[in-house]
Amino acid sequence: MSKPGQGGNADDAGRDQGEVLIRKDRRVDRPRLWKVLLHNDDFTTMQFVVEVLVNHFGKGPAEATFVMLQVHRKGVGVAGVYPRDLAETKVAEVTADALANEMPLLVTAEPA
Repeated sequence: MSKPGQGGNADDAGRDQGEVLIRKDRRVDRPRLWKVLLHNDDFTTMQFVVEVLVNHFGKGPAEATFVMLQVHRKGVGVAGVYPRDLAETKVAEVTADALANEMPLLVTAEPA
């Protein structure tokens, strides 16, 4: 190998003799998703659940009504699926909205 300044490849100029360059492939995993769940109770109105789904989860009226009926009939319904931080934020926001409206709506998040 030639010494720096004595000809040779310009790429070799700054490298020590015997140095090996290793390329590391980086793999980025997608964050685990979490389901935001609405739970049925005997006091929260169906209309309030629809309003929550429209205002907090961006559902249209028809889809919000469908999810509300799942909550009513099955006891639980999926409001949305998000990365963990966003799911926890949605739970906090909806819980605060429910308390402000004197509704005991239970909202939880669990891994999808």
